[in-house]
This record gives sequence, C-alpha cells and structure tokens, in this order.
Amino acid sequence: MAACILDKTDRKILAILQHDGRLPNQEVAQRVNLSPSPCLRRIKRLEDAGVIRQYVALLDPAMIGLGLLAYVNVRLEKHSDAPLSAAAPAGRHGVSPRADFAASVAQWPEVAACYAMTGEMDYLLRVHVEDMPHFSRFMMETLLRHPAVLDVKSSFALQRIKDTTALPLL
Repeated sequence: MAACILDKTDRKILAILQHDGRLPNQEVAQRVNLSPSPCLRRIKRLEDAGVIRQYVALLDPAMIGLGLLAYVNVRLEKHSDAPLSAAAPAGRHGVSPRADFAASVAQWPEVAACYAMTGEMDYLLRVHVEDMPHFSRFMMETLLRHPAVLDVKSSFALQRIKDTTALPLL
C-alpha cells in the first residue's frame, strides 16, 4: 500500500489524535488553527485513506491482572507454503503451515501482537499473561501443541522503559 501524502496540518492533526483520540473536533481544529468543518474533513480523509486505522482505549495490563509480559520467538517446522501433512489435526488439511499458524495465533487471546520476522526465527509474539503459571499453560497447552511449531525462545520484560503507540511523524 502506498503512503498517503500528508501536509504539515495533517501531521499536526495526527500528532494530536495519537496523544488523545477522544478530543472533540472543535478542540483539534483550534489546536491546528482550522475551523471545525475543514478539520473534520481532513480527519475523515485520513480515516478513509487508512492513515487513521482505528480508535481504541489503551489498557494498563497490570491493572487488569496481566502482570507478565513475554516476547516469544517461534520457528516453524516447515519454511515452505506446502500444505500440512495428513497427520495434522482435522480441518487443517490443504493449509500451509504459515497460514495455519497465523490463523491459530489470531484466536489466542494471550497474543497481543504477532510479526513475521527475518532471521533465525519465523515469528515474534508479544504475549500478555497473568503470571508464570498462566504463561506455562499457554506454552504447553497452546503454542507448543501447534503442529507447525518446531522451536520457541522466550524473554520476559523486567521493566517498562518506553511503551507508546505513537508513531514518529517526520
């Protein structure tokens, strides 16, 4: 997908909305020196173009009982897009290991993010769980039971230094 052409005002609007997506249009318009109607048209254009993907409430994981953050590197058994073997669980025949893994990850609530990676491992997962027993259950009963998973390496976050959803607006 091609990048959207953004002018200085668009970038200001995006910076404001990244900081507080609940600001009323009137307030955003004031901060970027526009009247409300043109500001709203710009925001609508940014939404329609997919620059603004969605509006969400960002939760503090610890405040909702998810005190352990792990990053898990996953290596799949096969690196091709050939279908899984007949030994795969029912319903998965004819699906490539990568596609099957991606579909499975989408169903696992503990996984907040999954990225296909270059290098030694195939995927990087950001996993939020209650505690070490919860992580152990997730690993043993979910991730390691997936037929395409060959190897995993886990790292645990000890301290949050920086955690932002804001992207740099160059």
